[in-house]
Order: sequence, then structure tokens, then C-alpha cells
Amino acid sequence: MTTTSNEASKMFDAILTQYVGWYEEESLGGLEKTMQTMKQADPDFVLGQAICNGLSCLGGGESVYTNPKFKETIDNMLTLASKSNITQREQGHVNAVKLWSEGCIPEACLEWENILLTHPTDMMAIKFAHGSYFYLGYQEQLRDSVSRVLPHWSSDIPNYGYLMGMYGFGLVETNFYDKAEKYAKKGLAINPCDIWSSHANAHVLEMTGKQQEGINFLTSTADDWEKCDMLVPHIYWHLALYYIEKGDYEQALSIYDTEMLPRFKKSTGVGRVSNGASLLQRLEFNNVNVGDRWNDLYEEAKLHIDEHTTAYGDMHVVMACVGAKQRDTAKQMVQSVKEFVQNGFGHSAKVISEVGQPMIEAFEAYGREDYATAVNHLYPVRYRVTSVGGSNAQRDVVNLLLIVSAMLSPLKEHNKLARQLLLERQALRENSPMTERLMAKTLALHTD
Repeated sequence: MTTTSNEASKMFDAILTQYVGWYEEESLGGLEKTMQTMKQADPDFVLGQAICNGLSCLGGGESVYTNPKFKETIDNMLTLASKSNITQREQGHVNAVKLWSEGCIPEACLEWENILLTHPTDMMAIKFAHGSYFYLGYQEQLRDSVSRVLPHWSSDIPNYGYLMGMYGFGLVETNFYDKAEKYAKKGLAINPCDIWSSHANAHVLEMTGKQQEGINFLTSTADDWEKCDMLVPHIYWHLALYYIEKGDYEQALSIYDTEMLPRFKKSTGVGRVSNGASLLQRLEFNNVNVGDRWNDLYEEAKLHIDEHTTAYGDMHVVMACVGAKQRDTAKQMVQSVKEFVQNGFGHSAKVISEVGQPMIEAFEAYGREDYATAVNHLYPVRYRVTSVGGSNAQRDVVNLLLIVSAMLSPLKEHNKLARQLLLERQALRENSPMTERLMAKTLALHTD
């Protein structure tokens, strides 16, 4: 890397390691402080600026079109890069971050993949591509990007173990559950605190209907994965999902109140909204009264109704508006989405136009108890929802929206659709108590 500062180089490595490991290194003051220290050590460190700006994109959903200050930061990076004698590899990272900031996420991934052709052990490229494929819903790429570079690594290379969880997650998202579990456990054998490996294994147990095994796994290893602050709320989300599936709603709410909400209050951004909103929505789909818990999420969500960085983020923002009974704000967001698809930018504009808009309109209609309209918006795009990003487990809330809306719709053809969707769900999830409960409710509501 091109820097004359040994301190800046060390801080760069510390930033990357914290990001890959999802933790805050207290001895360095955490990730933000590490970035500040690096910039102070060498303000002209181009690759250092690239990793910081990349984290703003992937971690904070920043865009040059919605944040003038961030645009200035990106422009400064580009100016510095043009004046510096940096390597082709470093220039590739600069190009990728610029593209991501402009909403051209698939093109950014191509830049990182080009780097990996000649530098397959570049963890910054691997991790940024991995995170981007998650945002894009590119499941095969999520898997294959890691599988291509894995043979070039060895256990003596720093951060080697983290590749196991990354590969495991790509495998579980493409339904290779046994192999995914193998790699997740391999990652944990190398480093029990590797939360991404724990996360991959949690997904395996969720998708294979092993709720009690999932509960036992996460509770028995909590002392390890709780050290990784950045992802802890999401792991508790997984734990709560197991309880929802089993019908233990009080335990799920307890996890939300005691483990998730206090951590949400220490953060900002759409990420704060997504885990909480999707959990509360699942509970409400199961006729659970969640009280005023939506209000806190709404206070953050309303700040992002015009952002539209990703369809995945938009989905959870409108969910929070609907959950908090803020119908006017939900309508305002629908209008904002319509305007965005007319004048928007980058990959997100295309995805939101084709899939995100009808999905968001479906949630808004559900909030108005117009269940037939919700079905009519969502059903035609149900097989394209993967493109909004996130994981299969996270996007399942959209499947549940369609099922519950069809169940509650006044139209008989929708009621029949609900039953068919539940039969389909039973075939895919053989041990799903929640599916059985929904089927029983559907049959009770519609006897014909």
C-alpha cells in the first residue's frame, strides 16, 4: 500500500480486521477512532480513504446524490488519487468505491473482482464484494466470489479463518446446507469469536427447521459472539426468530426489549430499523400485540423515507411507518418512491422500479387493511424479491406478507392462494410450526 507512514499502515490493517471480524477494538478506541488515527497519521493515504469511504457506503448506505458532504469526501479522494503515484490495485479500489457511491453497485463489484484476479488474498476486495453481493441479492456471486479465492489462501495468512464463515454464508443462501454448516463450524474451530461463522450456522439451523438446536447453539456460545458488537443485534434477531417459529412470543419480545432495543438506541441509520421492524412485523403476522414498540423505530425510519439507497432499506422503513400506524408518512414514502424511479440513479433505481415499488406499495396497502391490493401488488413480483437484497431468512417477511394478506383478503381467489402458498411453504420447510399455525388459521377462516 502506498503510504510513508508505518502508523497509517498499521491502522489500515486494524480497520480491515475490525470490519471483517465485526468488532470494535477497545485498545484502539473502536473502528471510528482507528479511522481517525489513520487519517491523522497520513492524510494523503489514498487506500486509507478508500476503505473509510467504502465503509460509509456499505455500512451507512451513503450516496453522493443524497449527501453533499459525502460527495465532497469522494471528490477529495478522487483528486488525491489522481495526484498520487498509487498502484493499479489501489486505483481499482478507488474506482470501486466511487462507483458504489454513485449507486453502480454491480460495476463496483466487477472492479473488486478484477483486483482479485491478480491479488486473490486482498481481503478488502473480498469483504467489500461479499457485502455488496448481499445488498444486491446476488446469491451465487456471494458464494462463488469466496470459493474462487479460497484455494489461494493458507492458515498463516492473517484473517484466513474469516473466509470460512463468508463461504458458509454463500452456501446457505444457495441451499447447500450441509456444506454451509461444515464451513461455519470450521470457522468457529479456528476462532470461536468469529460471529460471521456463527451467523452462517444460525442461518443453516433456521432454514432446516432446527429451532431448538438453534436456540441451544446461540445461547451456549453467546459469550463468544457477543464480543463482536457490530452484528450482535442481528444475532439476537436470529435467536428471537427461533422462538417465534416455536410460538414462544413472550420470549421473542423479551429478547427484543432486553437485548436488541438497548443496542438500537446506541446507533442510527436504516440498519437500526431493519432488524427491529422485521421482528415486530413477524410477531404481528402471528397476531401478537407488540404495544408501542414500533414508535422508537418509526422515529429513526421517518428520517429515511426519501433516501432510497436500497430497496431492502426502503422495505424496512415503510414497515416501521405502517407498524407505528403512521399512514400519512407511509403514503408519503410511496410517493417518494414513485418520484425516485422517475429521476433516480444507479442500480437501486432499476430494482426499486421493478420490484421495490410494488413491494413497498403492498406494505402500505396492508397497513390500510386493503389486503386485496397488497396481494395484487406483491404476487406478480414474488419470484423477483431476491433482487432487493438481504438473506433468504430476512426476505421471508415478504413471503409472510403475501400469505397473510391473501388470507385476510375479501376475495376468494386470494384465500385459495393463501392455502396454496402455505402448501408450498410446507414443502420447503418440513419442520415449521408457524406454517402449521397459519394453515390452521386459514382453514378456520375459509371453510369453502
